This record gives sequence, C-alpha cells and structure tokens, in this order.
Amino acid sequence: MKAWQLQDASGLDGLRKVEIDRPTPGRGEVLVRINAVSLNYRDLITVRGGYGSRQKFPLIPVSDGAGVIAEVGPGVRGWNEGDRVIGSFFENWHGGDASAEKMAAALGGSVDGVLCEYRVFPAHAVVAAPAHLSDAEAACLPCAALTAWSAVVKCGQVKPGDTVLTQGAGGVSLFALQFAKLAGARVIATSSSDARIERLKTLGADETINYRETPEWGKLARVLTGGRGVDIVVEVGGVGTLNESIRALRIGGMIGFIGVLAGEARQEPRLSLMVMQQQRLQGVTVGSIDDLKSMCAAIAENQLKPALDRTFSFDEAPEAFRYMSSGAHFGKVAIAIG
Repeated sequence: MKAWQLQDASGLDGLRKVEIDRPTPGRGEVLVRINAVSLNYRDLITVRGGYGSRQKFPLIPVSDGAGVIAEVGPGVRGWNEGDRVIGSFFENWHGGDASAEKMAAALGGSVDGVLCEYRVFPAHAVVAAPAHLSDAEAACLPCAALTAWSAVVKCGQVKPGDTVLTQGAGGVSLFALQFAKLAGARVIATSSSDARIERLKTLGADETINYRETPEWGKLARVLTGGRGVDIVVEVGGVGTLNESIRALRIGGMIGFIGVLAGEARQEPRLSLMVMQQQRLQGVTVGSIDDLKSMCAAIAENQLKPALDRTFSFDEAPEAFRYMSSGAHFGKVAIAIG
C-alpha cells in the first residue's frame, strides 16, 4: 500500500511517499481502507518534529481519518466489511478519566497515524461515521471536533443561556461554536479579519470581535455580557491570549485550555485575577472513545456538518500541510485518499 512517512525530524523535507506492506488484522482488530484524512495543528507540530521523545521515525503522520472496514479479524463482533468508520485519537482510552496508560497510544505521534491507504485498528477503537457526512467531513471528527466537544459539553457543561467565547476560525474553534449553539448558548467569536467575521456569523456567532482592531478584546467581551463576563472561553491561542481570556471570563467561569497558536506571552499572566475570581483553567486533550460515540450521536441527530475549507489529493499531502501552515484556511483541511 501507499503511505506518507516522516523519515526524520527535518520537517516537510522529511515527508516521503513510500510503498509498504498492507497490514493484516489480528484477533480483535479490523482493517480500514482509509478514504480521507483531515489535518490538525497538532499534525503540523508533529511534522515539524515538535512531538518530543514520544515521536518515532519513520512515522506515518496524521491522527484523523475516515474510511470503510475492508477486513474483520478473528473474534470481532459488531463490525462487518463495508461499515463506514472513524478511528479514535487515543486507541486505549475507552472511557472515564484520562491516565498515562489511556493516553499512551496517540495516532500520528507515539504510534503510526492514518496518512496511508490502509490501517489496522483495535475493533473497540473505531466508531460508526455519521451517515450524513462525506468521508472528508467524517475525518474531521476524531481530534478537532472531540476536543471542542470536551471543552464545551463534557468539561464546560454548557447549557441554554450560557455565553461561550471562541477564538479564530480553526477547526476546534468552529466546532466549539457549533456545539455551543446546539446547546442553546450565546457565542462571542473573535477573528483577525472582517471577512472571516462575516463567515463566523453564518455559522451562528451572536457577537464578533476583530482582535486586531481591538487588542484588549477581553474587556469588550465583558461589555458585551453586561459586565458579567463569559461562562467559558475555548482557549486555542495559549499563553499568548490567556490574559485576555482571563479578563473576558466571569467569576467562577472556565477556560478550556487547548492550543498554542498565539505563541509566547507578551506579559505575565493575570493569575492573581484568576484566583480572586475563582476561575478554572481546564486543560483539554481530545477525549475518550465513549466521548467520541456520544459526540457522533449528537452530530447525527442534529445533522451538523463540519466547516470544510479545502480537500487535497493524496499526492498533494505536502501542499496540504503548507496550506494549513499559511493560516489561510477557514475550518478544516482534508486529504482524499480513496
């Protein structure tokens, strides 16, 4: 089968298309014909060699894929050839709280990912793809969508009448906007351009802030909530935007801390303000297989569709990474394989 492999830590220069043996499913496993994958910022970090000591070489990158079961191994029940599935980001995290053991096998990082024609999965680690989604759309769910679901629904427990603040137009942020609206919440969305702000409005954003025009957007978010502050911030910027998130958050609110997109902090974090306002900083790293099943059920019930920006061909995989790195995308970037 064909696959893309990272040969070393030299970045995209180390990404090579290779021919390797097609795997065979063992007991309790299924072989999935991968039809499409989607890229996450974490995949870009991995390709750049930033996954640390957990990263092995050669490595098939990318965590999120969708496809069709091509072969069922011995002892597998509940799955048949032809079933459309997606794979879980963490193969060993069935449910419950996270642990080192449950998070040890992370696709496209500590173990091979899905940028290939076939991959073997433990049967328990695949989930039925929502029937209304294409393969490229379904491939957007395992990491970006589940991270947003964990931040908004599982950890944030958003309810009707709450206010959620999202940052930018990446996959996690757009899913967070969509899930917050499904829960009946009000959404304040930030972006760097008026053109993107208009697109955020079409997805349901109730209020928008151009953070380039308003660098102290946390203060404006408080104004937009009548001085109360937002209930949850889906923080994808990291320490570079944390201070404004703290400023935007209400007393007792939660920051779902996910990303590192904004780089280093420009000033000391307002930790004293977090303490005085009894705010919670909650790290969010994807979720369990049970969480993935719950999220997919909600997506199917509400016929929710991901915001898919562009789909590249399998041979164009390096170009897909470059496009994502440029920051020009609105939503998810996919690669068609099948």
